[in-house]
Amino acid sequence: MSRSYECHGHLMMDGEDFTAARNRHRKGVDTEALRRSLSALRDAGIRYFRDGGDAYGVSALGREIAPEYGIEVVTPVFAIHKRGYYGSIVGKSYDDIASFRERIAELKKAKGDFVKLMLSGIITFRSWGDLSCEGLDPDEIKELVDIAHSEGYSVMVHVNGADTVRAAVMAGADSIEHGYFVDRETIEIMAEKQTLWVPTLAAVEAFIGRQGTDRDVAEKTLDEQLALLAKAREMGVPVASGSDSGAVGVPHGKGSMREYELISRAGFTDAEIEASNEKLREKFSHK
Repeated sequence: MSRSYECHGHLMMDGEDFTAARNRHRKGVDTEALRRSLSALRDAGIRYFRDGGDAYGVSALGREIAPEYGIEVVTPVFAIHKRGYYGSIVGKSYDDIASFRERIAELKKAKGDFVKLMLSGIITFRSWGDLSCEGLDPDEIKELVDIAHSEGYSVMVHVNGADTVRAAVMAGADSIEHGYFVDRETIEIMAEKQTLWVPTLAAVEAFIGRQGTDRDVAEKTLDEQLALLAKAREMGVPVASGSDSGAVGVPHGKGSMREYELISRAGFTDAEIEASNEKLREKFSHK
C-alpha cells in the first residue's frame, strides 16, 4: 500500500538546523528552500502534508505552490500559544480569551484550514517525563477548543503529559499531536471518542544519541510510546502517520517514511494507518 501521508510537518524547517531554517525566512519566505522541501516530499511519494504552522508565512505559500508537486498542503497558517508558554517557534501568542478570539479572527482572514493549539511544553530528554513547561489549565483548554469549534474549525493540539493530554481529549480536541507520557485511562477515552493520535515517533528517535540529551531517557521515551501505541491499537484508537517532518533529524520525505516504519513496530498495518490518515484528511480538509 502507498505510504503517501505526512500528517504532522513543518515546511519552514529543513530537518537539519532549526535556527538556520528560521533565519532563512525571517525577511520573507525563501521560496527556493520551500521548493526543495516540496521536491523531497514529492520524491518520497508524499501526496498529503498537514503543516503545523509557522510564524513567517512559509506554510501558507507552500499551500499555494504544493499542487505543482502533486501535493495537497493544509495548514493553520500559524499555531496559537499562551504568552509565556511554549510555542513561539511556530506561531502567535494570546494573553487572555479576548486576544485568543483576535487570533482566531486573524487565522480566518489568513484562510487557515484549522486551528492548532500549543497546550504543553516539549520533552527535555533530561529525565523521563520532564517537559519544558507545564500544561494549560483544563478549563482554559476546554474554552479554547470550544471557541475554535464554534467558528467551524477542527482543532490540532500539541500536547504532552498525562494530565494535559487527558484535558485536551476531554475538551474534544480533534487530534492529539505527540501525546507523550499519556496513561491508559486517557487512551480508553481516546478510543471512546475516536480521537486521532499523531505520535511523531521519528522526531523522538532523532534525539537518541544527540549531544546534550540523555540517550537512555530518549530510548525509554520512544519505547514507552511504542508500548502505549500497542495498547491504543488494541483499544481501537485511530493512529495517523506524522513524523514532525522538518524537525532536526527528521528530513522531509525520509522522515515520513521512517514514521510509517516506527508505527508498524507497535503492530499497526499499513491499511490501519492509512485508514486513520484518511480520517484525518477528511476532518482537516480545506475550509
